[in-house]
Amino acid sequence: MNAVNEAPDSGAAAALANRLRKNARHFARWARREDIEAYRLYDRDIPEFPYAIDRYGQWLHVQLFEGKRPVTDDDITAHLMAMSTALEVAPAHIALKVRRRQRGSSQYEKLEDDGPSFTVHERGHRFEVNLKRYLDSGLFLDHRDTRRMVAAETHGKRFLNLFAYTGSFTVYAACAGAASTVTVDMSHTYQDWTARNLVLNGIDDFARHRLVADDVMAWLGAATYRSERFEVVMLDPPSFSNSKRMQDSFDVQRDQAPLLAATLRLLAPGGVLYFSNNRQGFKLDAEAARLAHFEDITARTVPEDFKRRPPHRCWRVTRD
Repeated sequence: MNAVNEAPDSGAAAALANRLRKNARHFARWARREDIEAYRLYDRDIPEFPYAIDRYGQWLHVQLFEGKRPVTDDDITAHLMAMSTALEVAPAHIALKVRRRQRGSSQYEKLEDDGPSFTVHERGHRFEVNLKRYLDSGLFLDHRDTRRMVAAETHGKRFLNLFAYTGSFTVYAACAGAASTVTVDMSHTYQDWTARNLVLNGIDDFARHRLVADDVMAWLGAATYRSERFEVVMLDPPSFSNSKRMQDSFDVQRDQAPLLAATLRLLAPGGVLYFSNNRQGFKLDAEAARLAHFEDITARTVPEDFKRRPPHRCWRVTRD
């Protein structure tokens, strides 16, 4: 028997183990009803244990949030043992990340070269994830309901996905029968990942479903002079970026008005734009608000497993 599984639930770690067992019972039943394999089951519920823990099938993605309260290496070891035992997950299948404020392109940097990729199921769709190779897993779980919402509007329509990451919105749109999709992200790594996700879901027509590896702001500027328009657009920018491939730095709070104006120029008459971001304390400024009608739909896009700490805000944007 592995030593981790022999460790008793003693001391402070026992409180964590007890909470994890309780949460696991609730969310396992809920996940079966929702037809999902990947979900959040703990998010800093107890201040002494500042972790966000996501279950991906037989794996755990564990993020430790640094704060004023120190967590020692011995603490972390005991906490990971408690997670393994309480959730019946092999220690080798626990990926631990230390979550610090990210700047620029750090979310694209590799952490481990040999981190294994595997597939998870979500409401009839399949996605490749990798919990050890990068800071993020390849699938943003908090936008699960947003993906379904966007897909419900895309049948027979042209769909544009900006700052697309690994293309999960594109997968949903393509599977829902979008007439065509354009997926824009600066990272070649993530565009390749998007292609694999599409193929996993039986989509291999890359003339109809185009992948564009480009700086979104630069692409939007050039696209203004083209005639192509889209009935459904997903715009989910990072909070901040200063990648070497960008012409300028990007800050979603500072740059929201020009970003939204450029995106809305590509929206077809009667079309809908979904605008979301994870910037803590983000406020829609007056200049941006004058561009169109913004309906705050965050209460509908944050799923049950993220309601404790909603990580994003989301608007449904239309014009008269």
